[in-house]
Amino acid sequence: MGTHGTISPHPTDGKWISLPEFREAPVTQQSKKREVETASSLNERLGLSFSNFSLLTAALTHRSYANEHLDGTEDNERLEYLGDALLDFIVAEWAYRHFPEQSEGILTKIRAYLVQNHRLAGFARKIDLGGALRLGRGEKSTGGNHRESMLGSAFEALLGALFLDAGYEKARTFILPFIEPLRDTLLDEINDPKSQVQEKVQAEKLGALIYRVTASSGPDHAKTYEVEVEINGVAMGRGSGSSKSAAEREAAREALKKI
Repeated sequence: MGTHGTISPHPTDGKWISLPEFREAPVTQQSKKREVETASSLNERLGLSFSNFSLLTAALTHRSYANEHLDGTEDNERLEYLGDALLDFIVAEWAYRHFPEQSEGILTKIRAYLVQNHRLAGFARKIDLGGALRLGRGEKSTGGNHRESMLGSAFEALLGALFLDAGYEKARTFILPFIEPLRDTLLDEINDPKSQVQEKVQAEKLGALIYRVTASSGPDHAKTYEVEVEINGVAMGRGSGSSKSAAEREAAREALKKI
């Protein structure tokens, strides 16, 4: 985690900042050991350099842990609130600068796409954040440190804590390496019907989203697939295509007309 990627100038002040390079963490003996990790170890491993260590500890503390330790232990919900607002602003600024030809509507879609909870959970997994979370016994026993909702919330709380500890530029520099690699495919992704369905389902809390192959026919070199998309157990669209992904897109287009 001490390696660095592209050295990029801030477009407004001409200063150069070094962006840490985060990669998807493979399941190794080392990462298995990080199933339980202290805040101090996380701070060192990611090079966060917290001055006010209590902010980092709070960012990693779930309400279930605080409820079991009635000693004034602070949970991460207030920091999550702050991090959520800060993330929206950082991503909005980034999109504004990198997509100058796009309308306000497209920029709004870019921001919504990048701050979806499942994407934030993916960012959290890249840095093995789950192992450092402080959870109550019940949450820990049911694998709460792997749950998307908890990981996404903790990631936002960590961003909020970084902002309070070291300011906006520190928080901005932390988040950019996660979103920069997505830049080249963003416009295709936000116009993809599957992405649009995913965004709507998550924004409106409609339930589980599942694509299911219901049939396939033809020889191996020229198969046709039929796919059904379900939202919260209800079939919302069907599609067919020469690949599973093509059939899923057709099913998603049909679903968009109904949700």
